[in-house]
Amino acid sequence: MVSRLLSRHSLARFCQKLTRVKTLEENLMETALNRCLSTFDLTMLGIGGMVGSGLYVLTGTVAKNVAGPAVIVSFLIAGFASLLAAFCYAEFGSRVPKTGSAYMFTYISVGEFWAFLIGWNIILEYMIGGAAVARAWSGYLDAIFSHRIRNFTETHVASWDVPFLAPNPDFLAAGILLLATAFITCGARVSSWLNHLFAAVSLGIILFILVFGFILADPANYGAAQGGFAPFGFSGIMAGTATCFFAFVGFDVIAASSEEARNPQRSVPIATGISLGLVTVVYTLVSAVLTLMVPWHTLDPDSALADAFYRRGYSWAGFIVAVGSICAMNTVLLSNLFSLPRVAYAMAEDGLLFRVFSRLNPVTKVPVIGIVVFGGLMAVLALVFDLESLVQFLSIGTLLAYTFVAASIVVLRYRGSRGEGPASPAATAASPQPSDGGGGGGGLKEYESFSDKLQLVERERSTKEKRGPGQLRSAFEPYLPFLVDFAPGELVTMAVVAMVTCSVCLSCVLIFGTSYLQLPHWAFILFATLFAAGFLLSLLLIWIHEQQEKLSTFQVPLVPLIPALSILLNVYLMLKLSLMTWLRFFVWLAIGFLIYFSYGIWHSKENLREPKPRDISARYVVLPSGGLVETVQTVQPESRGAAGIVEATGEEEGR
Repeated sequence: MVSRLLSRHSLARFCQKLTRVKTLEENLMETALNRCLSTFDLTMLGIGGMVGSGLYVLTGTVAKNVAGPAVIVSFLIAGFASLLAAFCYAEFGSRVPKTGSAYMFTYISVGEFWAFLIGWNIILEYMIGGAAVARAWSGYLDAIFSHRIRNFTETHVASWDVPFLAPNPDFLAAGILLLATAFITCGARVSSWLNHLFAAVSLGIILFILVFGFILADPANYGAAQGGFAPFGFSGIMAGTATCFFAFVGFDVIAASSEEARNPQRSVPIATGISLGLVTVVYTLVSAVLTLMVPWHTLDPDSALADAFYRRGYSWAGFIVAVGSICAMNTVLLSNLFSLPRVAYAMAEDGLLFRVFSRLNPVTKVPVIGIVVFGGLMAVLALVFDLESLVQFLSIGTLLAYTFVAASIVVLRYRGSRGEGPASPAATAASPQPSDGGGGGGGLKEYESFSDKLQLVERERSTKEKRGPGQLRSAFEPYLPFLVDFAPGELVTMAVVAMVTCSVCLSCVLIFGTSYLQLPHWAFILFATLFAAGFLLSLLLIWIHEQQEKLSTFQVPLVPLIPALSILLNVYLMLKLSLMTWLRFFVWLAIGFLIYFSYGIWHSKENLREPKPRDISARYVVLPSGGLVETVQTVQPESRGAAGIVEATGEEEGR
């Protein structure tokens, strides 16, 4: 009996540790970092994080192999889908202007364990993204010099044939990462100005591509002789959307930099909206130019834009495009190297990662150790790993972070105040009550006038109907009385979990129903209908609860609809990834769990803030009647501050 009580109590304490949320300071603007970034700086960081190798490589790949000229539509849909996630990031970034991006947002709304999971995957995302862009940067520069760099490396340095590794080491990619790391250590202002320089050159060359490209456009390339506008049909457009979606990853650098913004409440949502809107327009127009200049089925996937100008007889224009691609990739490298150490800094500052990553340079106010360590790891990855293997790893961490941020928006928006209980139908506000004729409390109440009585009745009715966030709306209480007893926000949290579960099941049916699962037609329709109905029912269950009052900072419109659509889309795209990607992802998670359960859970700041309960010793006295009476004696806790342990002796009465 004693061991059972101890194990039950220990399990409860352990679960509480996993789900504890971060305690925020009263003044969220206080920071050890340097608040020096303006709205323009954040906008350029966002543009630099999104316009990179995707513009110069992804457009040609999707147009030739997946969607044809309809890649234009694919980019529009992908931009809209990214906007759903960007809304959620913008609300959190302006509401909680702290570095850490999705990690911080998950920590303050869902819990510590899930926050570590997201932060650990963000680190993976930035490391893989930086290494992949460095490999693409090296390949593009090597192509300009007719692959002389690669040939020299294979001949005079080394070459090997190992699965998942590049055929030869890429010293150029590793070198550019180390050089970018050196610039990032100089501080946020230097990094911002360097990003401005490369982004300005990149945007200027993009403008040149659009103007000169439309001059060379040939509408006949969309004709029936070339296969039409959408040769792969609607399925090709949606498959292209799944690929184009990853061209927009990078806007979260804005939220990650909110702790270094001068006015994050204003700058973060504006910079997010402008950068994402501008990048969507750029991707769409460049795709149109590319597919109008040359037939889509003749594109070179590796260097589509530069090759298109070469084939039209303008080799000098192709060289300008190659320079623009290198500048664009430089901005993505800077964006990844800028964001990653700050996420690690936030996790280390909270005690979930090793404290060494939270040390700031006293002059530049940046986490130099984290920048050097992770910059070095990126260089090692770029040196030996193949580009394709790196890109497969990038997608899953990004989509998982988007899913948790969208879910966190719903949970936080419907969270009740601490200590707030279920709504009571008879609850009224504390207001002066009219006196009775005899001055006592039990007689008939008197009103000085009929208008006073009407005002009091109206005040009592409005007070009765007013509900706190996370409580059932008063209009639905007569029809759903069994939902009133839930604590504020409790039912919403359960509905969010059900929504994510239904999204996973529905996506599995849509993706694997006719292939791996081999469901008959009637079963496919039945399961798809059931899980879709469960998703909509969860959405409705959230909607019938009260939200928090509108804040002065930016808030996602149409909650819970927009976060719900974002969750469904992200889950669907995650399940479209290959099995090998999931296996590698689980290996990375295993490493993260080892760090969290051996270090993070014990060194967490929230663990140190937890009240240390007193030790309890329970004794039972046998009465003459044969019953048991429990007497509880409080034992003073040990001076070293260890967690209390519950000890029990005897048997419970009646058990």
